[in-house]
Amino acid sequence: MPRSYQKSKLTALAAAAALTLLAGCGSGDDTAGGKVTLDYLSLAWQKESIEANKKLVAQFNKTHKDVQVKYVQGAWDSIHDQLLTSFEGGEAPDIIHDEAADLTDFAYGGYLADITKLLPADLKQDIPKSSWDMVSMNGGIYGVPFLQEPRMIIANKKLLKAERVRTPTPDRPWTWDEFEHISKKLTKDKNGDGRTDQYGVAWGMNEPVNQSVNLSLSTGGEIFTKDTTDDGTKNKVRYGPDESAVAQLINRQVNKDHTSPKSSLSMKSSDTLPGFFAGRYAMVPLNFSFRQQVSQQAPDDFDWEVLPMPAGKAGIAQGVSPQTLSISKDSKHKKAAMEFIAYMSQPGHMAELAKGDWMLPTSKEAMKDPAINRKKYGWSAGAAVANSLKPSPMLDVRGYTEWSDKLATPAYQRFYNGDTDLEGLRKSLVEDGQRVLNRYQR
Repeated sequence: MPRSYQKSKLTALAAAAALTLLAGCGSGDDTAGGKVTLDYLSLAWQKESIEANKKLVAQFNKTHKDVQVKYVQGAWDSIHDQLLTSFEGGEAPDIIHDEAADLTDFAYGGYLADITKLLPADLKQDIPKSSWDMVSMNGGIYGVPFLQEPRMIIANKKLLKAERVRTPTPDRPWTWDEFEHISKKLTKDKNGDGRTDQYGVAWGMNEPVNQSVNLSLSTGGEIFTKDTTDDGTKNKVRYGPDESAVAQLINRQVNKDHTSPKSSLSMKSSDTLPGFFAGRYAMVPLNFSFRQQVSQQAPDDFDWEVLPMPAGKAGIAQGVSPQTLSISKDSKHKKAAMEFIAYMSQPGHMAELAKGDWMLPTSKEAMKDPAINRKKYGWSAGAAVANSLKPSPMLDVRGYTEWSDKLATPAYQRFYNGDTDLEGLRKSLVEDGQRVLNRYQR
């Protein structure tokens, strides 16, 4: 449940409990009886995922008598601050489950081990270079990317069929123009009272930044670029027509065409599901793992399908920030920690973790698992877009968290709500945003 995956957050009590657990982690220097004991901080949160992780830890411990792993349950909510506290207090776990977007500050801050020389050759070869690019920064590799998920359209199949809407595929996706037109066809005043009863799409924009940034890749956007200067390579922010095309479409759908309800802008992705099941929204853009909630919560007679996001001039490309397994720089047993990570990243094991989280594995071999390529629940639809996933523009951008939280989030919310224009959005993202990034690049 990373911040870029818009799922329901854990309670403050659960976050506090996770912080307590982290404070109890040591640096993995327990060698009693000749054994190495490692702490593994897992952020698995779904029942199936927790079970898969614990099962693999138990199997590893059974077959590796000299290296024992202690499973520590963490929480995605506020994990960045929790880890920072543990790093600064010298209590960081040996093995850390996180996501690539969260690694930048830790890598540059010297808290994570560069695992370049520790990586087994077969593991390095089995994961595509594009995925390794997502965890490479500051001249090193700071995590093994093992799970990722695209954003997809979950659609009410009955409503689309009634309008004879063409079913898009990764080979023949809708264009963004088609998507805009189809959304109009699917917006209805069914009882003639002058009020919309059925919207074409509901954009859950409680956390608007990551999806706005990542989807801009499809239209050729490149919000963050690197500029070589006398002082080194610097991150630059830009927001031209390519970068803003998707955001402008969403703004039109909410404020001009009224094919997406303004009320959904304040919703988390999961909040859109009741209206989707009730037929109020024909389509909802969601992260791939939300299929689990849909499969569990949808009425028995509800017919739904999983479709690729629309394509721009760069096709159906979109940015992703994969989940990662990293090693604390303070760990006294980095080779043993990598041995466990390599075990968890074996194709069969990675496939089990992916199925438990309803996500996609990064391993090329794991992607061949029949269950990940079956049509049921839209697994094959997600697998078909895997090759179109690119590193999120936010990766390796120092200061991104502050840029996102303090500037971009309120700026996008104002823009989508119709309270500011495109120039106001651009000023916040670029002019004000560049000053934030510059503080991290001195």
